[in-house]
Amino acid sequence: MDVHSPEQRSFNMSRIRGKDTGPEMIVRRWFWKNGYRYRLHRKDLPGKPDIILPKYHAVLFVHGCFWHRHGCKATTAPSTNQEFWLKKFNDTITRDNQNIQTLIENGWRVAIVWECVLKNKNTFQDSVTKNITEWLHSNTKFMSIPNSP
Repeated sequence: MDVHSPEQRSFNMSRIRGKDTGPEMIVRRWFWKNGYRYRLHRKDLPGKPDIILPKYHAVLFVHGCFWHRHGCKATTAPSTNQEFWLKKFNDTITRDNQNIQTLIENGWRVAIVWECVLKNKNTFQDSVTKNITEWLHSNTKFMSIPNSP
């Protein structure tokens, strides 16, 4: 049983944005401040990556841990309507994997930055930015920050 009315639940869900999210804006500001120029949400690329760096033939997704199932402590599951949520989460994971595979097959390099590493400003400034910079200037096809929860 849901604690909200269907109208309230619909309103809450309508407020969840798919682009220009807080975590995405943190990464975008860092790229811009450090001289990296990028494009946003190209619809002709699988998964509409959050950040596209054409010069490096690289794309970056900023994934929310809840929706994309990172496995960290933010990866909770609602206790109601579990069958619906399990299917929704599994479909998201499958779609993410297909999009990543297609991008790599088309010559793009793919990185995922998980929302949980952006919560701590010091961690982002130190290790995450270092990893992104090293990845951009390497030939690595895929990178996830962090690798595991």
